[in-house]
Amino acid sequence: MFYSIRHVTRFRYSAPVRESVMELRMQPRSEGPQTLRSFQIATNPRAQLYAYTDHLGNAVYHFNMLREHEELRIEAQAVVEVGQAPVWPDKLDALEWGRYNSFNLNDEQFDMLEPSRFARSSPELEAFMKIADLEKPVGDPLTALKTLQRGIYDSFEYQSGVTGVDSPIEVALEQRRGVCQDFAHIMTAIARAWGIPCRYVSGYLYHKGSRDRSAADATHAWVEAYLPSLGWVGFDPTNNIMAAERHIRAAVGRDYADVPPTRGTYKGGADSELSIAVSLEPTQAPLRHEDFLKVARPMASPTPTPSMPERLYHQQQQQQQ
Repeated sequence: MFYSIRHVTRFRYSAPVRESVMELRMQPRSEGPQTLRSFQIATNPRAQLYAYTDHLGNAVYHFNMLREHEELRIEAQAVVEVGQAPVWPDKLDALEWGRYNSFNLNDEQFDMLEPSRFARSSPELEAFMKIADLEKPVGDPLTALKTLQRGIYDSFEYQSGVTGVDSPIEVALEQRRGVCQDFAHIMTAIARAWGIPCRYVSGYLYHKGSRDRSAADATHAWVEAYLPSLGWVGFDPTNNIMAAERHIRAAVGRDYADVPPTRGTYKGGADSELSIAVSLEPTQAPLRHEDFLKVARPMASPTPTPSMPERLYHQQQQQQQ
């Protein structure tokens, strides 16, 4: 199956700004059953793009927009081929837990056992684990992870606007509501507490003909847990499904803080408005026009005056839904 992906991000400012410095992780990965066939990024105003690969194998693009601008638009387009996903067994043998040792784990897998900014233990998480009967894993690791995925799906209502891009997991735990970013962080934190290496996956999900809870016009997030006998296996707690052909992987990390699609700063006494649009279709389907942009957060008011001191502002980031 071939997919065309179009991801548009637009920042509008209430007054001219300058020196926008941006870092982008929008390029789909090319590994396993997923092959990147083409990719391009364009900015308006135009900027010189530089690229490198981070320590987790994610493609990273960055640029500096030095001149003044009142709008910054970033558009990424990709064509990805996705082959048949692996067929995982229903369960593993009882010896799988014993394979989590220093002989079978590398540095990355050990890193994915450590607490991180958004995926760490807390009294609220421990209380949820107790209520949901998830304090200890039951059965082999694969069976336990499927139970965990189902437990999160059943315990939380999908609702955008309850949490923000920087919300700790305690907000979703208290409200019992959230979006895919929250559910992925909760599953990651519990899996690590069980001694299973787990990483956060940023990407896209093709929704057509499905009953997914997650938003169709946004980026998506799920997790990958490491099983010594199988390798990295994807779990989507938002939709209670195993990651398969409909999941397009863009970046992996310890949590969202490692892999936001866009991250940056700018100088100038101005507020910003972030709009995002995502289109994911089979290649024979036409790409939609940019009028599918939606405002993620309105500009604050009033408009800054020239007397407002110039400071370095962080660009708004995209919450994964």
